[in-house]
Amino acid sequence: MSRTVFCEHLKKDADGLDFQLYPGELGKRIFDGISKEAWAMWQSKQTMLINEKKLNMMDPEHRKLLETEMVNFLFEGKDIVIDGYTPPSQ
Repeated sequence: MSRTVFCEHLKKDADGLDFQLYPGELGKRIFDGISKEAWAMWQSKQTMLINEKKLNMMDPEHRKLLETEMVNFLFEGKDIVIDGYTPPSQ
């Protein structure tokens, strides 16, 4: 049985995550207030950020940058902007 949360990103009730995917207080905040749909959107953006900015997840500064972008995207409604990136045309 899935759980429902009010998704802070989508601003509506939606299926919640099955378990806490991120550690600590931020992880609890994500678990309590972010839907599966919004998390999937973030994962796509995260992959793009890692690839386009050539982030190394072993570098603490790169992980901190990614965490900051995650909070901005999920909770503050800011989209990911990468200088020089042009999305492929449909």
